[in-house]
Amino acid sequence: MIRKLRFTVPSEYDGKRAESFLRSEVKLSTRLIRSLKRTENGITLNGEPTRTVDIIRTGDVIGVDIPCPDSDIPPSNTPLDIVFEDDDLIIVNKSPFLACHPTHNHQGDTLANALAGHLLSHGKSTAFRAVGRLDKGTSGLIVCALSRHSAARLQGNIKKEYLAVTEGDIADSGTIDRPIFRPDPGKTLRAVGDSGDRAVTHWQVVGRSGSLALLRIRLETGRTHQIRVHMASIGFPLIGDDMYGGKLPELGHQLLHCARSEFVHPVTGDALCFEADPPEDMRRVLERGKV
Repeated sequence: MIRKLRFTVPSEYDGKRAESFLRSEVKLSTRLIRSLKRTENGITLNGEPTRTVDIIRTGDVIGVDIPCPDSDIPPSNTPLDIVFEDDDLIIVNKSPFLACHPTHNHQGDTLANALAGHLLSHGKSTAFRAVGRLDKGTSGLIVCALSRHSAARLQGNIKKEYLAVTEGDIADSGTIDRPIFRPDPGKTLRAVGDSGDRAVTHWQVVGRSGSLALLRIRLETGRTHQIRVHMASIGFPLIGDDMYGGKLPELGHQLLHCARSEFVHPVTGDALCFEADPPEDMRRVLERGKV
């Protein structure tokens, strides 16, 4: 699959080199530009092959054909709740029971497999690029880039808000600023400790029901299991999170949901914002007001 991008040169780049425009305006990485220079018709000027040192003029059309390697992940016909899709992105409202990537425990039943199947049904194929994955057991919005350019532009530039459910008399709001580390390299379990990387989590209670609290959570950092580890570290593990001490009702997953995702489109520059309601079982627990 090839993503074909076309850009009209604005007046401020008149008389400059094509490479200056590709780096500063289009935001192509040095690595990608180097790869495109080796690709036939990777970079064109008004429909003709060009060099990055060539001079461009106002109104010229620069073309970039970005190769998107085919996926090597077996496709599946798992249904997906697709919130948004275009030639650069697919945004999925992920089920909590769907893992993101294939592992030794999950072969053929992941988001990567489902997305490969979805693209194949539309005559497309590209490597799986989830920009900020969600743990298995966590539901909500996940952005999947369809090219390495889109993935690079989005990395670290997506603002997310999460909803989570805890039990007990948690304060109305607060911030946790505690490092997170991996005690055992052979296990996924994380813990707080001075030897870890800095991690900052902000929470605010947006609703209470019986003994339960619904939290809105924002992250300043993106450590593995950050929300789950941090909330457990202050004595309020997420409901359903048996890895970090949360009470486990019939759910089979932690009550953590990515409810909002906000970012600038990597190609069009449009400001985008998406929201997704939490899953039915999360709403049921809240309505009940107890575990």
